[in-house]
Amino acid sequence: QVQLVESGGGLVQAGGSLTISCEVPRSISGINAMGWYRQAPGKQRDLVANFVSGGLINYADSVKGRFTISRDNAKNILYLQMTSLKPEDTAVYYCHVETWHWGIRDNYWGQGTQVTVSS
Repeated sequence: QVQLVESGGGLVQAGGSLTISCEVPRSISGINAMGWYRQAPGKQRDLVANFVSGGLINYADSVKGRFTISRDNAKNILYLQMTSLKPEDTAVYYCHVETWHWGIRDNYWGQGTQVTVSS
């Protein structure tokens, strides 16, 4: 099973910044969307930000103006730059890719990277 590889999580103080990255294997084709989700303890996994085919970029309301999603197409790396971090941003962050082939949708996930924001 092809897997996405995340890196860059860690512990940061409130108000600080952190950038996490995700290496997307070139073997994955038919990408319809790619982005980041997060899951805090006892909560569901929610979308943070993603690119959708056609040029659309989505952000969760809670991160708008603070987080920026970007990608390096030459290196096949996806980034999430997080600024003005808050304790409520503490979660495991997952890289996600959705593909679409002949009417069949597949989802790829990374192993997750922990981001902890201390108050």
